Formats: sequence, C-alpha cells, structure tokens
Amino acid sequence: MLPIETERGTKWLASGGVRPTRQRVALASLLVGDGKNRHVTAESLFASVKDTGEQVSLATVYNTLRAFCDAGLMQEVTVDGARSYFDTNTHDHPHFFWEDEGRLTDAPAEQLEIARIPSPPEGAEISSVNVVIKLRKT
Repeated sequence: MLPIETERGTKWLASGGVRPTRQRVALASLLVGDGKNRHVTAESLFASVKDTGEQVSLATVYNTLRAFCDAGLMQEVTVDGARSYFDTNTHDHPHFFWEDEGRLTDAPAEQLEIARIPSPPEGAEISSVNVVIKLRKT
C-alpha cells in the first residue's frame, strides 16, 4: 500500500492525464499529498523535494510545473511580470501578495466585486482575469 501522500499525488496526476514518473509523483505528493492547496515557486518546490532526498534538477521542477499547468492541475500566477507562483487551486480566485515576505496567499473571493471589465479587442476573447492584491506590513 502506498503512503497517503504518494497515493494522493498519483491520483492527482491521473486526474490530469499526466504520466506518473517517479519525479512527477514526488513533486505531486509534495504539492497535494496532505490535501491542502499550495502556492509555490519552482525554487521553493525544488528546496522541498531536495529535503526528501529525491534527485530532481531545478530544470525538471520548472518543466514539471509547466506540464502540471498545461494539464489543468495548477495555475500560474505572475507577480510583477517576472515572478511566477504556481497554485494548486485552479478555481478563479484573488490572491494577496505579501511584498515583505515574497509570499502568495488566497484572498477571500466572496469579498471581491468586479462590476465591469473592458471588452476585448475584436478577434480576441478573455481567457481569464487574475487579481493580485499587493500588501506590505504597516
């Protein structure tokens, strides 16, 4: 019998049609093994997987996160146009970005009200709207 974390990770991969290689299962288990949603950077996930003793390169972590996003298992949230976070909660919801800590967390979706957004240019459609609210400690 597989440990619960590995079992959850394997099922999560299967739900996105992602082939469960050893490295993908290790990363998936870290991301969803406890049943909670995560906001990670490639670097933070790389550090976590190294702590487990699993041999995974940073390039593999980046490629795997991209594959998870392509499969619809995660969404990428870009902050400041350069810093990418990866979120296991794929439902539309806003985020808080804690500038002092470089940390991304969920913001309460029920408190967000968007009355209107601009119409897309002709020949284009809106694929998503990302709301990132930047915070700094007072």
